[in-house]
Amino acid sequence: MTKQLQIVWTLAWRNLWRNHRRTLIMIAAVSVGVWAMIFMTALMRGMVNDMIRSGVENLPGHVQVHHPGFRDDPSVNNLIPATDTELAARLADRGFRAWSTRINVPAVITSERESRGVTLYGVDPARDRDVTFVADSIAAGRYLESIDDDGLVLGRKLLENLDTDLGKRVVLMSQDPDNDIADRGFRIVGVFEAELDNVEETMIFGGKRTIQQMLRIGDRVTEVAVVGPDYRDVEPLRRELARILDDDVEVLPWTELNTYLGTMLRVMDGFVLVWTVVIFLALSFGLVNTLVMAVFERVREIGLMLALGMRPVSILAQVMLESLLLLAIGLAVGTSLAWATIVPLEAGIDISIVGEGLEMFGASSVLYPELLLADVLLADAVVLILGILASLSPAWRASRYRPVEAITKV
Repeated sequence: MTKQLQIVWTLAWRNLWRNHRRTLIMIAAVSVGVWAMIFMTALMRGMVNDMIRSGVENLPGHVQVHHPGFRDDPSVNNLIPATDTELAARLADRGFRAWSTRINVPAVITSERESRGVTLYGVDPARDRDVTFVADSIAAGRYLESIDDDGLVLGRKLLENLDTDLGKRVVLMSQDPDNDIADRGFRIVGVFEAELDNVEETMIFGGKRTIQQMLRIGDRVTEVAVVGPDYRDVEPLRRELARILDDDVEVLPWTELNTYLGTMLRVMDGFVLVWTVVIFLALSFGLVNTLVMAVFERVREIGLMLALGMRPVSILAQVMLESLLLLAIGLAVGTSLAWATIVPLEAGIDISIVGEGLEMFGASSVLYPELLLADVLLADAVVLILGILASLSPAWRASRYRPVEAITKV
């Protein structure tokens, strides 16, 4: 059996290089196709992952906890039943990557010239630093120093819209649980920058205890944000939070909090497979044509080998092995080429020329291609599987020749 395999291997390798030009052209086609599969997948993966990471940071967190009615009415009337102190005791020492209890309510901010509707966040700066992006995105001034900080941090775009500046005073207005106006003056102590103008225009941050006092809600919060080890696999984190918290809260993963981003992640995984299959279907026509021509040129030779005692299964294996060798060489070259072109671009590709259009979808103006081993393995597996299927027809045809008819065929 080993000797037979050696013979089939030797014949397949030699037959592959009988027509060097045709073989090299087919290898080049497979290589370019594999490179296109992996390169485009890396670009799309980078864009989608950037959108998801930005979205998760803006939410923030991989899983959030709210009062069941909060998403329909995000106000102080829908506070989490447990106090902030009780929540902190339950979440502590649970092994979460990061967590933060927050206040998230609609408000109106007024400068000396303009007013804008915003989302007010009352945060613990020490804990929120690992949950959201704001602490690392301060462009002017400073971030909040404690939960008792009486300053405000807002986005650069909102600062421009309010026609005010760092250090100026503004007035915040919202509603307390009795539906009375709750207002207070604050000084702008920090300005942050975000990838999306919408984030800069709508989010403002203050010390959690200061906001609690302003809203007259005592030691209560409206949301808990928790970050886990992997944004792709948040179900174990969601189950753990649901287990340690009361049944009268809603625990949701980011995929349900932002259905657009959740759908994008699922579509991206499907896109990789569809893109790979479409590219190879185009290549398969060339592969089948190459193998058919190789078989047609060797009809009399195949007939002679059959007449000398070679079994049809060995002929079939020989033709299929030629296909696999051709695909293997093309895969190696294409994968190497993809790696060589993607790795230098991982520092980022400036696409600011279409940045405004991308912002509509939550993407930044710098694209970071992301080469995943799973995507490379998927592309290689699809090429090999479809290559085997494509080579079955010419291989089967070659194995069914009758020796006398094949030898005498002109």
